[in-house]
Amino acid sequence: MGLISVKDELGIAKYKQIIQSIENGLLDGVIKKGDRLPSINSIRNKFSLSRDTVLLAYNELKVRGIVQSIAGKGYYVKSENIHITQKVFLLFDELNSFKEDIYNSFKKNLDPSIEVDIYFHHFNQDVFNKLIYDSIGNYSYYVIMPANLRDTHLAIDKLPISKVYILDQTHEELTKYPGIFQNFEKDIYNALVECKKSLSTYRKLIFIFQESIQPPGMLKGFNKFCKEHQINSEIVSNVEERIILKGEVYLIPGDRNLILIIKKMKENNFIISKDIGIISYNETLLKEIVEGGMTTISTDFKTMGQRLAQMITEKERQQIENPSKLILRNSL
Repeated sequence: MGLISVKDELGIAKYKQIIQSIENGLLDGVIKKGDRLPSINSIRNKFSLSRDTVLLAYNELKVRGIVQSIAGKGYYVKSENIHITQKVFLLFDELNSFKEDIYNSFKKNLDPSIEVDIYFHHFNQDVFNKLIYDSIGNYSYYVIMPANLRDTHLAIDKLPISKVYILDQTHEELTKYPGIFQNFEKDIYNALVECKKSLSTYRKLIFIFQESIQPPGMLKGFNKFCKEHQINSEIVSNVEERIILKGEVYLIPGDRNLILIIKKMKENNFIISKDIGIISYNETLLKEIVEGGMTTISTDFKTMGQRLAQMITEKERQQIENPSKLILRNSL
């Protein structure tokens, strides 16, 4: 019990003295990773403290990742790194190159004392819910990419509202949370208007839209453009069995479908931009190079990560629309 020291005359909040005692124990090697800490009741009784005071200290150590609680057993040392002041729970939908851009930019613009744990829900509702429920109380902030999953607010609302930020897509039920989002409907509509002259050289515009993955705003923006400008168009969800024809231009959000279309184009000896046009979604380094360059509609992912870090650091509480642009290249 000599690990914890709490004194009235120090002029330091008592919960902070508990934290300092455990930090000093880690620095001195008195306690190590995996060791069990004194119970809340034992500290409370020895120093005549309230249970809430001890719990406040342990919870702060918990969100910093230094301590973990095991139901029915108590509190244990999880990490010996006392230099971590805050931990961020970052939940993405899936791993790809532009998510790496967001993550790297986010980390780069955070204080080194802030640690980020990254998770992926892969558009699975059960995985999404479990990851959030398991994280409750363990982090200083929660950054969540709900994608197009339904009723995500039922899980997110279990978290402290002041600690939650929404990323990339937002839903009507999540407007009370701050974050950075893409305006998919406006972005895709404006980009297609910008390249309308190039699209007019093709006989048909085909949108490869997968409802389970792509944001519904994309479809709204696409339909709005085609209706207003009387564009001959088609919406398909799968291209694996599709026979591509000369004069078609494809709008392709997913990289796997992009590869399939390029493969089919080569099998038919079609020339890109002449026989087949392609507009990809989400800028990557590879798209600057492949087939002489892919025309791309993309938000600025590095700006998204940088701005998110700034919001957390400065405790901003607003919703910010991230900029998007059309990058014209050889494929159109």
